[in-house]
Amino acid sequence: MAMSCKDGKGAIMDNGKYVRYTPEQVEALERLYHECPKPTSIRRQQLIRECPILSNIEPKQIKVWFQNRRCREKQRNEASRLQSVNRKLTAMNKLLMEENDRLQKQVSHLVYENGCFRQHTQNVTVASKDTSCESVVTSGGQRHLSPQHPPRDASPAGLLSIAEETLTEFLSKATGTAVEWVQMPGMKPGPDSIGIVAISHGCTGVAARACGLVGLEPTRVAEILKDRSTWFRDCRTVDVLDMLPTANGGTIELLYMQLYAPTTLAAARDFWLLRYTSVTEDGSLVVCERSLTNTQNGPSIPSVPNFVRAEMLPSGYLIRPCEGGGSIIHIVDHMNLEAWNVPEVLRPLYESSTILAQKTTMMALRQLRQITQEVSQASTPNWGRRPAALRALSQRLSRGFNEAVSGFTDEGWSMLTNDGIDDVTIVVNSSPEKLMGLNLSFSNGYPSVNTAVMCAKASMLLQNVPPALLLRFLREHRSEWADNNTDPYLAAAIKIGPCSLPGSRATGGQVILPLAHTIEHDELLEVIKLEGVVHNLNDAIMGQDMFLLQLCSGMDENAVGMCSELIFAPIDASFADDAPLLPSGFRIIPLDSGKVSSYRSPNRTLDLASALEVRGSGNKVSGDRNVGVGSARSVMTIAFEFAFESHMQESVASMVRQYVRNIISSVQRVASALSPSLNGGIQAPLGGTPEAHTLARWISRSYRSYLGVELLKSAGESSESILKSMWHYSDAIMCCSMKAMPVFTFANQAGLDMLETTLVALQDISLEKILDENGKRSFCAEFSEIMQRGFACLEGGMCLSSMGRSVCYEKAVVWKVLNEEDNAYCICFMFINWSFV
Repeated sequence: MAMSCKDGKGAIMDNGKYVRYTPEQVEALERLYHECPKPTSIRRQQLIRECPILSNIEPKQIKVWFQNRRCREKQRNEASRLQSVNRKLTAMNKLLMEENDRLQKQVSHLVYENGCFRQHTQNVTVASKDTSCESVVTSGGQRHLSPQHPPRDASPAGLLSIAEETLTEFLSKATGTAVEWVQMPGMKPGPDSIGIVAISHGCTGVAARACGLVGLEPTRVAEILKDRSTWFRDCRTVDVLDMLPTANGGTIELLYMQLYAPTTLAAARDFWLLRYTSVTEDGSLVVCERSLTNTQNGPSIPSVPNFVRAEMLPSGYLIRPCEGGGSIIHIVDHMNLEAWNVPEVLRPLYESSTILAQKTTMMALRQLRQITQEVSQASTPNWGRRPAALRALSQRLSRGFNEAVSGFTDEGWSMLTNDGIDDVTIVVNSSPEKLMGLNLSFSNGYPSVNTAVMCAKASMLLQNVPPALLLRFLREHRSEWADNNTDPYLAAAIKIGPCSLPGSRATGGQVILPLAHTIEHDELLEVIKLEGVVHNLNDAIMGQDMFLLQLCSGMDENAVGMCSELIFAPIDASFADDAPLLPSGFRIIPLDSGKVSSYRSPNRTLDLASALEVRGSGNKVSGDRNVGVGSARSVMTIAFEFAFESHMQESVASMVRQYVRNIISSVQRVASALSPSLNGGIQAPLGGTPEAHTLARWISRSYRSYLGVELLKSAGESSESILKSMWHYSDAIMCCSMKAMPVFTFANQAGLDMLETTLVALQDISLEKILDENGKRSFCAEFSEIMQRGFACLEGGMCLSSMGRSVCYEKAVVWKVLNEEDNAYCICFMFINWSFV
């Protein structure tokens, strides 16, 4: 018989096995749980003392209650998560089944066309084949041309007719077989992916299509997507010129849209559009658009200087509500960007469905997913997210750079005459709108004298270098392309005055301070701290730190057609959200977007960049890669903005022009070094110079002499085989000078990976910079023994990479490297079994 006891205000205990708490006690425990879900034993005893209603309950029972409460909450959270995943999988399964049905229809349609073509070719004679083939080709070519219609009536009834026709054509592209869609290279659909992305094949212009799930209601999705200028970085403006409701509850809008030019070598595009918003019979929300051409009895937009009128074929968004919340969205972008109007080398930018998908279609889905995350995690810290304020900053950086590249006259830009060479274009802007607030943005005690803005810009063709790899190098190794000894960009940015304009330089390194990133990590917003910027070479005062707000996107080497951008602007240490910005930077767009890069190193930063060398530029391919990009091409656009005093325009223009030419030269050198070998072979890390082979031989011979064993057991006797074996040796080998402040002069591939640097940037890293305090003490204590005995073994420890990451190693061997005359040439370190912490 179970025994129980009960206090009038206490809990009921059954045979000591469990406790039944009164409602008052449960309420008190719940209140305490929300304050501290995992109290310590001391805290539990304190709770009993502070809460009399719990005084008759044992501390052990309180501990059990909190354990059970945490377990119940964990189970509820897991059940909620699984329900959310199940809803997402159900919606994705529905989407995939619809896509499968559409593909089945497309296959049937293609099989039917193929059968008709076979029957046609079998029934013609040999003599008539040429004529029939010519007829087939002609008819096929005509099928790709835009149909010629008589002038459309632009009255309300005529516009409604055009809108209904647009809706029908759009839906046939979004869910049917009106366009032959092929899967976007590298895209894998799944519940957590961006969605199902396809590109067009064999249709007029370029088209891209995407389907995905977003956690927003259809009306909110439509509101975001219709506000194109907030998420489409290439969109300069969208003006609603007229709006009229329709009898079926829809809305027709007449729009004028302008897009920025992607490079300095082409004109911008503009569109005259009709947008139709309506609700279908099944409750889906549809927003569709098309260009209005050849209309009568309605408003028209004349041609605008600096713009080429492009055509948007029926495009838009099909948004369907999803069970359990959220939406299923179909996006179609279909454009004819008038590729004939640009130089032939740039036409792939206007004829590539892949680039359209990356820059427009997928960008829309990314924006929706990003806002969904911000809404669902509104109470979480800002780290790892992009709240609206940070998104606005990145948008301002991107828009400012686009304005600098395009240099529209209606924004106040005017072109300066060149110096006889057309490689760099200089434009100046003295409009009040451009200058508003600039004089207040960098308050460091110097007078506000800047009265104009100058932009130097250029575009160049790059051969056989992955844009993402080049961009990461430019981001992490500013010293390789910014000439700090004559850097007017730094000088102008910190407003040091006209006399000391050329003399600014950075004596320290750069520190990357992350701010936020997008949900797919395809875009980073960060602050760059440049340490020790000297305002005037004749100034004895210590240099100051300078800050840049930087936007970096397109660093994924596997993303086909992805535009890579590095955009930055100087900011004050007390940076405000509405502070004016003068963005500058680089944009790299692949021209051969159909080729997938063979580099598979998204986490290994710049091992290919070790091809950079001191005496020349060589090509190098790491041995663990199969490089096969062929002759991939990309176009790089450079634009730098400077605030300056207007009466110094000529001298500043000359200096700025030379500065940008120096940057172009540095970027070309870097691109050449990062470019893989065309024959796929492995070349020497220093471009095959004799110094590299000789140093490798000295390192190996000295190791054998002092430690009595071979460093490279499998290496041959030739200098080339020794260098090759050392280059691919698993442990980090690096040499440093024997000066008072030792700096590194050489490292093998593992050493460069460990320090996260390249052979050129390696020479800016001192031994003191990477060793921790224990390592410094250990090395100093053993230094005399190294010089006398020739070597020493150091205990394992920690050090830092050039990017500030902690590295641990099992042990380190240090030995003296002797030259041919047996004189000490340098000191060599070998860090054994190292890894990032």
